[in-house]
Amino acid sequence: MRIEREFLQDIIKEATTVSATKAEVFALYSKTLNIEVKDQDVENLDVSESTGYAVRVIKDSRPGFAYSTEPERYKEVVKEAIKTAGLTSEDPFCDIPPPAEIKGVKTFDKNISSLNQERAIQLVMEIERAALGSDKRVKRVRKAGGTFTESEIYIVNTEGINSSFKATSCTAHITVAAEEAGQAQMGWGYQGSRRLSDIDFSEVGKEAAQRAVSLLGAKKAKTCKAQIILDPAVASEFLSVLSSSFSADNVQKGKSLLMNRLDKRVFSDRVNIIDNALLEYHLGSRPFDAEGVASRRNVLVKEGILTGYLHNLYTAKKGNTSSTANATRAGIFSPPSVGVSNLYIEASSEEYTYSLEELIKEVSQGILVTEAMGVHTANPITGEFSFGITGLWIEKGEILYPVKEAALSGNMLELFSRVVGVGKDIRFYGKIGSPHLLIEEGDVSA
Repeated sequence: MRIEREFLQDIIKEATTVSATKAEVFALYSKTLNIEVKDQDVENLDVSESTGYAVRVIKDSRPGFAYSTEPERYKEVVKEAIKTAGLTSEDPFCDIPPPAEIKGVKTFDKNISSLNQERAIQLVMEIERAALGSDKRVKRVRKAGGTFTESEIYIVNTEGINSSFKATSCTAHITVAAEEAGQAQMGWGYQGSRRLSDIDFSEVGKEAAQRAVSLLGAKKAKTCKAQIILDPAVASEFLSVLSSSFSADNVQKGKSLLMNRLDKRVFSDRVNIIDNALLEYHLGSRPFDAEGVASRRNVLVKEGILTGYLHNLYTAKKGNTSSTANATRAGIFSPPSVGVSNLYIEASSEEYTYSLEELIKEVSQGILVTEAMGVHTANPITGEFSFGITGLWIEKGEILYPVKEAALSGNMLELFSRVVGVGKDIRFYGKIGSPHLLIEEGDVSA
């Protein structure tokens, strides 16, 4: 069922009628096609469609929340929200935002919304064909998949916000195994966008094959201090671990690696870190956040100096500042929290940007890390990490051989403070993006 704006206004009227001081309704419609292919057969095809809404109220400075997928229950849902408000403590930082001018951003592609199942299946099959056809050493495909989604988001509140936008998304992925001389190596490929034409399905398969084949014949690494090149996928994983530390909510709760570091140099002066919801067709892009606050570009790190945190309205009021439009929701099932939109690393100056070939030439002894296992186990509060890596060993500016069973350990902030070169090739993996990063030194062990 599609969402009717009049229905949402009825909910707001009901909330004010039953004594809410302020109220908001967040509604979400989504339709998703998920396809998995193996051996050119459809192994799984799932079509799901859902509509739901969540009601937030403030009564006597007390927040209340309830949700439902049943439109006819809206009066009961409002009563539930009012009831939960009566069970919570007064909180002076709870609020509902007023309207503001919203900038347009491209988030919808009719080529995704109108895509039929037959064509979608062919696109996913193309991933598998490309992987198997790119190198005879690629023997097996674990899974090739594609997800195609169309959604609509509405926010209406008592303060004058009455906003909505449509969005689409498409992701394509595959995992393969390459075999040679009794050794097997895995490789994967991924692309995602809100626009279908941004996805090269064949390239997703070829990338997976290339990753797997490049690791065949891998040797054990030696224990040493080494220069490190993180490929964009690995660098993005590292940044993803750090992303929670940019949340003002975590800062205020003492759970952030970056607390008490505002306006201090924390990272290498060669990097900026940006959160920008206004990038066209990126997966984290939206004209407004999950509270209806107009999206914007936020510079979090400039030339290595921490310049800000990410806020929703609650943390902004608590911190006596403005929302950065980073309210997020896990669907309709919870009130807004703080999260990233499109978070990425860029060079702070053109003079610090290099092609991958130029970065490799800068390495006297080191490793190009193409896969890191267990990055999520890094401690997001202390920054300490130790996990397995695979990649390509480099000496005197040349790639010599693949390496396996190596470990990289250290501290996240120290690692990012040692960035001496930034690639020109930024890639996004979901909502997180990075180019190749050259790290001055890291601890590699066998």
